[in-house]
Amino acid sequence: MVSEPQQIQIQVPDEVQNGVYANMALVWHTPFDFTMDFAVLQPTIPDADGAPITPARVVARVKFPPSQIFQLLQAINANMTKYEESFGPIGGPVQQPEDGTDR
Repeated sequence: MVSEPQQIQIQVPDEVQNGVYANMALVWHTPFDFTMDFAVLQPTIPDADGAPITPARVVARVKFPPSQIFQLLQAINANMTKYEESFGPIGGPVQQPEDGTDR
């Protein structure tokens, strides 16, 4: 017997409607879940010894069960493909020179 696909009604609360901006993501896992921290890099400042430090502020933390990670990666890949078809290739991150100068 073939079952009917389940309909899912997605509700977006007002407080998350606009989303948050992030320009960095950190991912790690435990035996029970994958965790993704989305963060915003702040301007680089010197630490107490004068060494440059770039703070990052986490704006959202999302946990996924391992069983959903494959579907998440498929959805990201499919959307990236559609994006590139519409707007062109997505460039990789800009690498800073090791000496810290802009070139």
